[in-house]
Amino acid sequence: MIGLPSLQALDGAPGPRIWLAAEATDMRCGFDRLAQRVQAVIGADPLSGHLFLFRSRSGNRLKILTWDRDGYVLWYKRLEIGVFKLPRVAPGVGSVELRASELAMLLDGIDMAKLKRVPRYERPPKICGTKQESVVA
Repeated sequence: MIGLPSLQALDGAPGPRIWLAAEATDMRCGFDRLAQRVQAVIGADPLSGHLFLFRSRSGNRLKILTWDRDGYVLWYKRLEIGVFKLPRVAPGVGSVELRASELAMLLDGIDMAKLKRVPRYERPPKICGTKQESVVA
């Protein structure tokens, strides 16, 4: 069988966690103010190496803050047309964790609210020490 990647494999790969602040953020914020917002809003350590996403009020700008061994890295994107289609967040929730595939969809302009996962067959797990396993094996 060909070893093609699946979303589950991509999302399960070891790497930094991805956090999206639910509230809009002032895009004039720089490294230090965004690091403070990571602690206050998301409740995480900004030096953890995880990715922390912040969106503008208008929804057409996105900043990602992360720590890279010896300093902060700030990635900033402004859309010329349209807005980022963010996942729905329950009221009162300060942040939401995203999977790597969700971040890729967000950056590629895919509206995650309109996606629908269709049912798939899932093989039941093998139970060790049963007659059924010894007959099949």
